[in-house]
Amino acid sequence: MDTLDLNQPDLYISRELSLVEFNRRVMAQAMDPQVPLLERLRYLCITSTNMDELFEVRIAGLKQRVSLGVVQTGPENMTPQETLRQLSQRCHELIDEQYRLLNEELLPALEREQIRFIRRSDWSEAQTAWLEKYFNQELLPVLSPIGLDPAHPFPRILNKSLNFIVALKGKDAFGRSSGMAVVQAPRALPRLIRLPQEEGNGSYDFVFLSSVIHTFAAELFTGMKVTSIHQFRVTRNSDLFVDEEEIDDLLRAVEGELPSRRYGDAVRLEVADNCTDELIDYMMNTFELEPEDVYQVNGPVNLNRLQYIIDLVERPDLKFLPFTPHLPVALAHSNNLFKVLAKRDVLLHHPFDSFAPVIDLLRQASQDANVLAIKMTLYRTGPESALVDALVNAARSGKEVTVVIELRARFDEAANITVANRLQEVGAHVVYGIVGYKTHAKMAMIVRRESSGLRHYVHLGTGNYHARTARLYTDYGLMTSNKEICEDVRKIFLQLTSLGKVSRLHRLLQSPFTLFDSMVKKIRREAENAEQGKAARIVVKINSLVEKQIIKELYAASRAGVKIQLIVRGMCCLRPGVPGVSDNIEVRSVVGRFLEHTRVFYFENGGSPEVYCASADWMERNLFRRVEACFPIDDHKLRARVIRELDFYLADNTQAWLMQSDGSYLRQQPKGDAPALSAQQELLNEATGE
Repeated sequence: MDTLDLNQPDLYISRELSLVEFNRRVMAQAMDPQVPLLERLRYLCITSTNMDELFEVRIAGLKQRVSLGVVQTGPENMTPQETLRQLSQRCHELIDEQYRLLNEELLPALEREQIRFIRRSDWSEAQTAWLEKYFNQELLPVLSPIGLDPAHPFPRILNKSLNFIVALKGKDAFGRSSGMAVVQAPRALPRLIRLPQEEGNGSYDFVFLSSVIHTFAAELFTGMKVTSIHQFRVTRNSDLFVDEEEIDDLLRAVEGELPSRRYGDAVRLEVADNCTDELIDYMMNTFELEPEDVYQVNGPVNLNRLQYIIDLVERPDLKFLPFTPHLPVALAHSNNLFKVLAKRDVLLHHPFDSFAPVIDLLRQASQDANVLAIKMTLYRTGPESALVDALVNAARSGKEVTVVIELRARFDEAANITVANRLQEVGAHVVYGIVGYKTHAKMAMIVRRESSGLRHYVHLGTGNYHARTARLYTDYGLMTSNKEICEDVRKIFLQLTSLGKVSRLHRLLQSPFTLFDSMVKKIRREAENAEQGKAARIVVKINSLVEKQIIKELYAASRAGVKIQLIVRGMCCLRPGVPGVSDNIEVRSVVGRFLEHTRVFYFENGGSPEVYCASADWMERNLFRRVEACFPIDDHKLRARVIRELDFYLADNTQAWLMQSDGSYLRQQPKGDAPALSAQQELLNEATGE
């Protein structure tokens, strides 16, 4: 094979720009008339939340690099400054499209369904009177307007909070006339106010909090005239900084850093589209932002708050049909999970399969007198967790309970600290993983005394131990008593809690030690097989593909003739379809009712297929800076099932998007007389027996 420089910048795509493209695909769900109306609104809110995180983390990081004078480029050879310029253009386009979609399509469609967001200009006299009373009784007592003068500087603005900039005329009781004030809306206040039906309103009539404050703001400035008032929101850098070389108590360090997230450096200003240039310039200077950081919007500055009405509105016809997750036959016929797992492995594919067996496994372990110890990793669990309850009960009953809690799970740090304190109070051993390496592996191990001696039972997953997200995210979970796999998990827990080295693992691949090298070897093996005329194929389903060396290995395998099919939900820095480089690589993204979260790796291996599932994506952080677990699916029936389900995703022609070599995506549609196929719907049909 001829030599080719696989480091050429035009072979790689910026991860940040790729992330914006993913948000476009999510927003396409909000634009799709085939999606139930309230679910379309939910997708719009999800897009808004995703964009918030893009600014809080990725764009904030780029701005930080610029401020430090960093000019180092990524594989695509774009400096931080160049990336920010392109991001600004694409983000402005996408956010403008969000508000166009809201105002021109979703709000009118909701109104046709008698779900109304009533503008100030359309309030009736009765509505105005009720809202004025509501303002005086519920809002006025908790609002604290701040006039801006030398004694009252611009207040600290909480990250992503709702605020108002007010222009005033006249003098206050002390003769002051600064001309400007700020009103902050406390987060305890509802952003949507439901009008009472007894006042002659419809069942689902809503008013934005911002509209109410806007209308009655004069009540806050007695004797002065409000000449203009405009809502605004500031997005801040929300990445925590913990100097892991200097700390001696990670829990206290993270607790100490959490408040700073609320007031990190400003990275974006959202403001009403009718705000004056003078006020915008004033706020830009205050927050040290540039014009490209300003987003003028025609609607609420936080679209995500609209999702609250989805639960308030009882209209099942405007939502996805509910479903009952499937319970595998092996588990449906036995109440004793230990007996089942002693005979066979069980594979769960959430949300199509119920998450209940995972909870039941921990509950049974906490109540079983023969269980001696439970060990578990927790990354995200949610504020109220049945799994944490089971661990608490186990510790109280005298079992040895060891929990590895990752305190630095982004945006879940406070919840994880609460869980850690709760477990410590009942005597569980709580550790916080390895300094410098996030513990991202999803593992639970139970040690049980049986007639034959001690036996281990293990659960390994691709997703978090979070019952709610198990209804929303697709994830695989393997429950097994396989001796080699259980021994590997035991060794990893020993590694996480002690200071010694761990001997070689039997079946599991682990970051930061063996996963990367093993993946590279398996990709190269497929390339060698292709060159030798053997069966060679790679199918990978992950959330993100960013790591440059992996991409180079895939390019090389493609050039060797390996058929490579990548199902990458979000960021993908690889370019498919480049002549002579990635002709044999297809990249697709599936965006549907559930967030695709499974990580699956299939290698043809010359006709003896290998299938692995993992907690890790193909990103630098997962492969080198986290503790991750990648586990084989050895049972031939379970392996065949995973392969068959991968084929559903590869055949999807309704919710799949095919990536083009320029980084754009085209939504797939049935061709000719081919039937429409949605992978998620096929799996739902199988789970519900339809």
